[in-house]
Amino acid sequence: MGSNHPPTTFEGALCPLPLTHDERIVLGHGSGGKMTQELIARLFLPPFSNPALDAGNDAAVLPAVRTGQLAVSTDSHVVWPLFFPGGDIGTLAVCGTVNDVAMVGAVPAYLTAGFIIEEGFEVSRLTTIVASMRQAAAEAGVIIVAGDTKVVQHGKADGLYINTAGIGTVIADARIGGQLAAPGDLVILSGPIGDHGIAVLEARGELGFQTDVKSDVAPLNHLIAAMLKESDQIHVLRDPTRGGVASALNEIAQQSGVGIRLQEASIPVRPAVAAACELLGFDPLYVANEGKLLAIVAAGDAEKVVERMRATRYGEGATIIGEVTSEPAGRVLMKTAVGSMRVVDVLAGEMLPRIC
Repeated sequence: MGSNHPPTTFEGALCPLPLTHDERIVLGHGSGGKMTQELIARLFLPPFSNPALDAGNDAAVLPAVRTGQLAVSTDSHVVWPLFFPGGDIGTLAVCGTVNDVAMVGAVPAYLTAGFIIEEGFEVSRLTTIVASMRQAAAEAGVIIVAGDTKVVQHGKADGLYINTAGIGTVIADARIGGQLAAPGDLVILSGPIGDHGIAVLEARGELGFQTDVKSDVAPLNHLIAAMLKESDQIHVLRDPTRGGVASALNEIAQQSGVGIRLQEASIPVRPAVAAACELLGFDPLYVANEGKLLAIVAAGDAEKVVERMRATRYGEGATIIGEVTSEPAGRVLMKTAVGSMRVVDVLAGEMLPRIC
């Protein structure tokens, strides 16, 4: 895949030669020759095996999962460090793409995965990351149908980057988008915020103390499917990743030309996350999440959607945190715990780089 070398949907995988976990990636593993074949046949193909991938062609030929509109998303994952409490870059790559597809009311079905590997990277770590991807894909119910590997010189890729693409089909009659929030709708959050960002900071050694916070990285497509079965009045879904809840809600307010008013007392934050944010001078509203969602739902259906979410694995902490208003258009306001009103603006830059 992605070259003029012998055809395969995962570049080069033709002969299963030995590969040991104490090896490191060398430039030859990206050559398209026997070393590439060895890497793919031993490390990637067995855990990702499925008929479309195993066919060995330059592109995967896929059965349509249902009629209707397709949803397609792509993402690149450069998180540092590669391993953090609660997950790793592989889990993040699969879940992030699954969630992006699901946020438009689609059922994710297929993923592709491209690996840019730095010369010297340990095969044992790559094997662990691939196993994480397999586990996350199995939980989400998707298959990885095509892939690619490239190897760059030492010092050029910070270990490993992963690019993914996701394909799904939109659920019949689902009409969900950031432009569809309407005055009177209520804003639902699926659980405590800021876990992913703080977990990654701890893994970097930047907190100065230890916490028990783990990343919330998770596939949310089954949660969304349950919500859509409960109500056809879900207008917007969004995963508040980079930039956190504040940035996601500002995007929605601007897309829909509405105001959004939050209640600070209703926004759940774990004590350890709140303490870390206070120490570092961060606002949890801007800290990244990888397993939470925002839903904007017609007021009459909001309570039953929350109850349905609370009965699922990743929606136990669901709660209503605010409402959509007509004014001020394109702005997010929040009533603070002391009763004052403040503007929740968009960050000028990135508060936590390399977070996903």
